[in-house]
Amino acid sequence: MAGWYVYLLKCADGTRYCGVTTDVSRRLAAHCSGKGAKYTRGRLPVTLLVKSRPLTKSDAHKAEARIKKLEKTRKRYAVQNL
Repeated sequence: MAGWYVYLLKCADGTRYCGVTTDVSRRLAAHCSGKGAKYTRGRLPVTLLVKSRPLTKSDAHKAEARIKKLEKTRKRYAVQNL
């Protein structure tokens, strides 16, 4: 069974995007090609800041919801410490 990851991207306008996936490389490629989330399409290019350790699907989605509520400066730390 594949693990789920929470990842954090830095967009060209300086904002952060948090998401979940089972394949971070594939998802990052989708974001970079403009086929990722609607939020990132208008904020290209994006770069991967950090990804979590493997989590269960439930834990990854719960962590994503918590992280999206944080201030920009605290998001990276939160993902690193999952």
